[in-house]
Amino acid sequence: MEKMRLESLNLTSQNVEKIEALFPNCITESKDENGQLRKSVNFKMLKQMLSEDIVDGEEAYEFTWVGKKESIVEANKPIRKTLRPAPEESVDWDNTENLYIEGDNLEVLKLLQESYLGKVKMIYIDPPYNTGNDFIYNDDFKVSNEEYAEESGEFDENGNRMFKNTDSNGRFHSDWCSMIYSRLLVAKNLLREDGVVFISIDDNEVENLKKLCNEIFGELNFRNQILVRRRIKSLNAQFADSGLKSFNVGYEYVLIYSKSSSFLFKPLRVNKEKASEKGSWNVFWSNADRPTMRYELLGFTPETGQWRWKREAALKAIENYNVYLNDFSEKMTLEEYNTYTNGKLNFVRRIENGIGKNGGVQYWVAPSDTALRTSNWTDLEVSQIAKDIDLGFTNPKNIRLIKEFLKTDLGSDSIILDFFSGFRVIIMTQANSQVNTRVLELLPKFKIKKMNRWCAV
Repeated sequence: MEKMRLESLNLTSQNVEKIEALFPNCITESKDENGQLRKSVNFKMLKQMLSEDIVDGEEAYEFTWVGKKESIVEANKPIRKTLRPAPEESVDWDNTENLYIEGDNLEVLKLLQESYLGKVKMIYIDPPYNTGNDFIYNDDFKVSNEEYAEESGEFDENGNRMFKNTDSNGRFHSDWCSMIYSRLLVAKNLLREDGVVFISIDDNEVENLKKLCNEIFGELNFRNQILVRRRIKSLNAQFADSGLKSFNVGYEYVLIYSKSSSFLFKPLRVNKEKASEKGSWNVFWSNADRPTMRYELLGFTPETGQWRWKREAALKAIENYNVYLNDFSEKMTLEEYNTYTNGKLNFVRRIENGIGKNGGVQYWVAPSDTALRTSNWTDLEVSQIAKDIDLGFTNPKNIRLIKEFLKTDLGSDSIILDFFSGFRVIIMTQANSQVNTRVLELLPKFKIKKMNRWCAV
């Protein structure tokens, strides 16, 4: 592994260049903090160029909070830091395909842009849920050791106070939004065009997180909100006689966003409790409304909705069924014929006299002991029982849950990124590699350290 560049990419400058390519008349010069001339955007001129598409005034839908502008500035601000390799702390340094980076995750994300810009296939993060005791942030002022000793909290090696974000903080939600917003802005730059991000969260910030992601990735790139079962705690039992303010929490969420429409899920299947021994016929018509998918089939053309498949595929499926009727129906059942043909054929028919929806046109569904996953993952728990893994922290993420995400057609050479492995640690691994459990064991000691090195795992 080569030493990474000392300074992170200046994406602001790159964005200015993109604007210049489209609107060269909107570019001017200004002086930076050192008095040096630099290219800048004349936003007044840019608004004139886009006058028909500009919302003038304050009556526009947006999600905002105290500190949003500062978080955008922080995300775009270059840093002058680097990473130091730590072979002595690593496992199989020369051959590993995995990368474990200790440090502030925002700073590391900026540095990773140099080598991994637009290269990451999947991001999975389990950020702080903002429960009032799981989120520590930099208060941006310095204290002495004596002052620190008198007050609670943490501080880094430079003397910057690290405060816990408790619900008594007047900016409780705002500070959390700023923290996650800046990191997601940079993380999006690392994703491939066909990349996807999975984010675990609970009730505390799920509404805010979805609004943030809609803004960063676009509402059209929202794919799913997965419900994952949560182990039920009986804490309410002691208050049951006098009445409860709320029910026990039974699930958490995973928000899924793609970078663009290029990402497609590989179908995920789960075992069915009652396996189907026989196939079944189902309507070939769908409630979806694509006029281009309405065509004549077996003498019938739907007036609304659409056929499930393109015309060529449907005609081939009709031909397959006719072959079965003429040559095999007296010898074997359709289920047996499906096995005989290795399950590669589709079948479409029309019920005699056109009985049923849309002329009785049907397609055959083969027997299966599995079903496609829905957004309700009740067969999995969000956390793994601590006793199952000997770790130095509670509530580790369920490995089975992570493996399900990894099945989404990533490819054997895809890069996977987790930049909330602990609050300040990054894991990067190849999809065809196994992450050593040592990674999980190291998390507690890396929570508040400054970025200074990477190691292989």
